[in-house]
Amino acid sequence: MGLFLVTGGCGFIGSHLCDALIAGGASVRVLDDLSTGSPDNVSPKATILQGSVSDPDMVEAAMRDVEGCFHLAAIASVERSTRDWLGAHRTNLSGTIAVFDAARRVGRRPIPVVYASSAAVYGDCQDLPLREAAAARPRSAYGADKLGCELHARIAGEVYGVPTVGLRFFNVYGPRQPPSSPYSGVISNFCGRLLYGEPIEIFGDGRQTRDFVFVGDVVTALRAAMCAKIERPAVFNVCSGRQTSVGDLARLVGALCGHEPEIRFRPARLGEIAHSWGDCSLARRSLALPEPIELSRGLEITLSWMANTLRTRPRTREEALPAALMLR
Repeated sequence: MGLFLVTGGCGFIGSHLCDALIAGGASVRVLDDLSTGSPDNVSPKATILQGSVSDPDMVEAAMRDVEGCFHLAAIASVERSTRDWLGAHRTNLSGTIAVFDAARRVGRRPIPVVYASSAAVYGDCQDLPLREAAAARPRSAYGADKLGCELHARIAGEVYGVPTVGLRFFNVYGPRQPPSSPYSGVISNFCGRLLYGEPIEIFGDGRQTRDFVFVGDVVTALRAAMCAKIERPAVFNVCSGRQTSVGDLARLVGALCGHEPEIRFRPARLGEIAHSWGDCSLARRSLALPEPIELSRGLEITLSWMANTLRTRPRTREEALPAALMLR
């Protein structure tokens, strides 16, 4: 194993990837602007460069001498990309182009890039379960930028010879996803509230469904994509292939916490997608991925980590969990 660059390596998914790479004998360099990630998440064996993927010079310096790049840095908030359309675009799309551009120019040969896309590219597509060939109809600036990343990955491969694999993440959950962040996923929010015995809020009737995938399965897919011998630009779903309603999720987390959750229903959010459910068969065949972890087991691991974290670092007023739960 050689040296790998992980952009966004101080974040939730990136830090787990860094751990796995180091455990496998690789050297790791991280590029992160620390806007949401923390150096505390990352092994001291990794080298951290503080900077943004929207800075081409910084990206070029970070890319030198690496065997491959995992590009995870992004503003992964639909709400923030709506509020700061241009700023999010600079990171999410221009930053990705900067990564592809450095990958084609820095080494003696183009450097392979495995990058994070998103199920947000599908938007309101009703052809469930969602397959990679389904029509892309993004309904947010975030989803549009992720689709743009896939289009530029095709250019990177077909015009400049950069090997690329895009992974469309569905609803990723697991340890290190902070429940106090308004941008965290619904599982993190539910787990945090129910551990405290607090009520949770669901917007709509709770029948809306999501495909929840454990962070360990995401890391496995990322590493497999880097090792795969794929000659043309490719995109794969990274999901569990299972549908879970938000209401059922609340009850399952409550059962694991040992009590019935108090659920407060609120009016549905305007424009929220009712169902997001992916087909992972292409990724499993092409990348030789194992069976995804069961939701109940993933939740047990997540709750155990969260309970231990809350015991060692009690919540302060500033860290109060948000009352409104944003589904992602």
